[in-house]
Amino acid sequence: MSDDPHDQLLLQIRGAVAEYERTLIADRMRRGRLTKFRAGKLTPWSRTPYGYRVDPDHPRDPSSLQVDLTESAIVLQMFAWYLEAEGTLYRTAKRLTDMSLPSPTGQPRWNMSTVRGIFKNPAYTGTAYTNRSRFVPAKRRRSALEPIGKGGSTTPCPPEDWIPINVPAIVSQEIFDQVQAKLALNLQMSPRNNKTHSYLLRGLVSCGQCHLSTTGRSLHSGYHYYVCRGRTDSLRISLGQRCIARYIPADQLDDLVWNGRTEDTGHPKNCKLKWSY
Repeated sequence: MSDDPHDQLLLQIRGAVAEYERTLIADRMRRGRLTKFRAGKLTPWSRTPYGYRVDPDHPRDPSSLQVDLTESAIVLQMFAWYLEAEGTLYRTAKRLTDMSLPSPTGQPRWNMSTVRGIFKNPAYTGTAYTNRSRFVPAKRRRSALEPIGKGGSTTPCPPEDWIPINVPAIVSQEIFDQVQAKLALNLQMSPRNNKTHSYLLRGLVSCGQCHLSTTGRSLHSGYHYYVCRGRTDSLRISLGQRCIARYIPADQLDDLVWNGRTEDTGHPKNCKLKWSY
């Protein structure tokens, strides 16, 4: 195409029509998938969940979905381990790793997010759901020292928009509900929900060494600290990349920031702090 105004006009018209057709194709494909989901002719996942096997020639056909005897036994054992008195996501993942069992992706090490994903998947009770979430652009960052990611995340859809699909069951509904109750209880007791001390800079302080955010930690001795997440992250520990930054005394840092912000203006202001200690 030359720089002639007529050629440039034709180029813009062709681009607009191509973009319009692209949008129509994407919308047709989306509506076609939803129709197949409602008819029970398509599984809601692109990767088969751990514990199941499919026909290689028809990987998305729900009628070809079968229970893998070995992996399903491991899934049942995972639920049983977690329901023990001292069962946690970390201990469950560590047990699986110590037994040299490959993870769902074939890796030698299991992580807590993989275990949590299995525990939260209702397909193991016999009903898989699709249209449970939708894609949204990234708006949050892991730390104040890191930029907002280029990718995105998912946000849940209302339960009335979910589409159920029947699949073979591995775990009973009673055991599944017990695990969900324990997960909810552990979430309330999580360090990030620590309410024993009023941390002024909760979620605002970042480690100057590894650039991760910090969490508040209260010790039995009555001392309160900001602790880098890199010190307790199991993946970093296993890779030998554990952060060695010292604990930050919460009371001293809170007083320093509060007094520094109120001396100049007479009232506190919202701020984000990049801290290296």
